[in-house]
Amino acid sequence: MALWTVCVLLVIPVLLLYLILWFYNGWGSLFREDFVQPPKPLITDKRSRDKVLKQGFSQDKIPSNLDVVVIGSGAGGLTAATALAKAGKKVLVLEQHDQAGGSCHTFQEHGYEFDVGLHYVGQMHEGGMLRVVMDQLTEGQLQWNLLGSQYDTIKIGHKVYRLHAGKVEFLETLKKQFPGEDESIEKFVAMMKTAVRHVPLVAMLKIMPEWVALLLVRSGLLHWLSPVFRLAESSHQDVISRLTNNKDLQTVFSYLFYGVPPNDSSFLINALLIHHYKRGAWYPRGGSSEIAFHMIPIIERAGGRVLVRASVSRIILTNGKATGVAVQRKEGEVCIYAPIIISDAGIFNTYNQLLPSEIKATPNVSSLLSSLQHGMGCFLVFVGLCGTGEELGLKSTNLWIYPESDLNGLMEKLWSSEWEEICQDLPLMFITFPSAKDPTYQKRHPGHSCMTLLTMTPYKWFSDWSGQTPRHRGEEYHSRKMKLAEHMVEKALQEFPQLEGKIEYMEAATPVSNEYYLRAPLGSMYGAEQNCSRYQCDIISKMRAQTAVPGLYLTGQDVFSSGVAGAVHGGLLCAGAVLNRILYIDLMMLKKRIKRRRAQRSS
Repeated sequence: MALWTVCVLLVIPVLLLYLILWFYNGWGSLFREDFVQPPKPLITDKRSRDKVLKQGFSQDKIPSNLDVVVIGSGAGGLTAATALAKAGKKVLVLEQHDQAGGSCHTFQEHGYEFDVGLHYVGQMHEGGMLRVVMDQLTEGQLQWNLLGSQYDTIKIGHKVYRLHAGKVEFLETLKKQFPGEDESIEKFVAMMKTAVRHVPLVAMLKIMPEWVALLLVRSGLLHWLSPVFRLAESSHQDVISRLTNNKDLQTVFSYLFYGVPPNDSSFLINALLIHHYKRGAWYPRGGSSEIAFHMIPIIERAGGRVLVRASVSRIILTNGKATGVAVQRKEGEVCIYAPIIISDAGIFNTYNQLLPSEIKATPNVSSLLSSLQHGMGCFLVFVGLCGTGEELGLKSTNLWIYPESDLNGLMEKLWSSEWEEICQDLPLMFITFPSAKDPTYQKRHPGHSCMTLLTMTPYKWFSDWSGQTPRHRGEEYHSRKMKLAEHMVEKALQEFPQLEGKIEYMEAATPVSNEYYLRAPLGSMYGAEQNCSRYQCDIISKMRAQTAVPGLYLTGQDVFSSGVAGAVHGGLLCAGAVLNRILYIDLMMLKKRIKRRRAQRSS
């Protein structure tokens, strides 16, 4: 028998054995069950937390022989960095703010703690894909608190509708509140399930070579492969109008506002958002800053660092390839080099601010950017309340308020009105009590509670103060923002009259606040506008981690979709592109192993 035949006969069984062990035990995977350890006690000491979240930039802290530099420490940047660290890469994350976390950071004032951008997260049930991802990225140290069964209340005029968690409960409670609409509700839920089951194909469109993706798009084959692509391109309003004529039910199907009216938003995105909470809503124990707090040690263990007060002024190119970044300091630029550069600064900041203008002018980049829009800005009011949640009667349920059921008209009114008009008649508002969602809040801030109010706001209302630093914008700016804030608080007190006289602290953040602290262009916290244009199939395929510049990658909300979950998936797509590996295969195999072993333990 020939020597090569003997070798083949020996090698094949070994390979098969390895593949079997890889499938059942995760050998060779970045993600494994044994990476998840029992959670340690919550660390509340400020100094201990600051050592992790507030490591100030200096040249002597830059690790040598870096593999990757990440611009921005939002959920997308930290996810990509942590996944790459698990692959053995030495990663430096640079954050321009004074603490890591991006929209997931928290701040404390007058004894109160407030989250900035994370209000609740769905799909954190045991064994769910997002829970598996977050457990791996924090090695089981990030714990989640399940909110009450009724996680959202939607008030339309004087009518109140309630959403309850649970596969059966969600459907049945909707039917009870909308008698005679059983068929339309069932059809909507069925379309929602289709969107969820097929959305991995949307991710695949971003993973496969771009020329293949565009060939599938231009040939029309995509729509034959799956209905998800037609759902992505379809106006949410068009779809739900075919399901029901009930305006209140249409509003409930569209209630999660992010700056885009239903007639210009993708049905796929709205369906995914509503499904996201169908199994329940969760909040991080210890607050949203726990996300960064538990990812950073993994990055450091691989030799990397996360440094703050490190504003990147430009991406360094060598012969057209990204080879480093320049950090702006008082004494001048500090240049840092690595073979891979990742931007979590968003697609607009990356191409408009960090790269030479000739890159933006290339046909492919110019065409992509022209098809995208900036998202609408956010206006937040942070309210400190005297008393515990029990004393004040606070619940973990969020409240969404609309004066009427015409969301398209309300969004148009918000966009076209002047701020003085809105201060008298606010078209939409969100009310939430972070302290009621986190059982550790009272231990960390005894006798205190907090409320956050949110609405969407056109940037033009505050654009005169763009570029100015906080607390130096003058009396007119302060007066303008506080007038709107006070109107929002008045509306909140109408809903929760027991809070009258309990307010001890109030501050407001405008779109220019978000622009300053988060480097969010035009104050948009949700990245590029989540409209139908963005979810046309050719744009989906182009909005990927790889960029027009070799060695430069994008991560975060602009790669996949908005919100914490969208940013995390953007980070996974980015890390996979850098490693030339489909990380979702590892995660799906891990999810199957977890499910199988849980079944074995219960049998």
